[in-house]
Amino acid sequence: MPNFPIFFNLRSTLRSIFSPSALFFHFLACALTLVVVLSGFDWAYYIFIQNFPYAHYVSPAVVIGGAVPVFGLPLLYLYSRISKNTKALLLTWTLSQAAMLGWAISSTYKAFTGRVQPPRGDLATLVDSSHDWNFGFLEHGIFWGWPSSHTTVAFSMSFALIYLYPKNRVVRVLAFLYALYIGLGISTQIHWVSEFVAGAIIGTLIGIAVGKNFHKKV
Repeated sequence: MPNFPIFFNLRSTLRSIFSPSALFFHFLACALTLVVVLSGFDWAYYIFIQNFPYAHYVSPAVVIGGAVPVFGLPLLYLYSRISKNTKALLLTWTLSQAAMLGWAISSTYKAFTGRVQPPRGDLATLVDSSHDWNFGFLEHGIFWGWPSSHTTVAFSMSFALIYLYPKNRVVRVLAFLYALYIGLGISTQIHWVSEFVAGAIIGTLIGIAVGKNFHKKV
């Protein structure tokens, strides 16, 4: 691997993510978002989930989805170095590249779409903002909006892991459940459900491309 393994075969991975065949999934994310927004399902789901008695079980997803890549990956790196575990080190770089690309690509989309986040406060006074976008460049920052970075990163990491260990059923199931938990969790609080769906599609695409990239080193 190069001196900075997080960039291993990065150009090849990016070509896979934005290849003509892969662009279909980017457009699919856009098309499904359009359907969900125009149908009013974004707003209906958001109001429903605020009254759902078990929604609090997924509320930690916002913190967990941010903490795993920011703190979990450095800890995995330290473990792999201290234990001299080459498989753990490979896993560290695989997940790190997936997280990096998931965040970078979702943030780039956000910079141009400017999707307004769900409102907070008393349900009786909330106004439907699910149709509000600020198209342009940095009209609404990169920390809110479409697609959900939490979801994109979670699905990127999970599917990179699944691709890296395709025969390990426990890894496959736990990785998918983790990504689903993060995506559903943020859709109850800081993102619209359409942003979860888009993030899941784009994140899966990124994760498979990264997994395929690093699978050659297993």
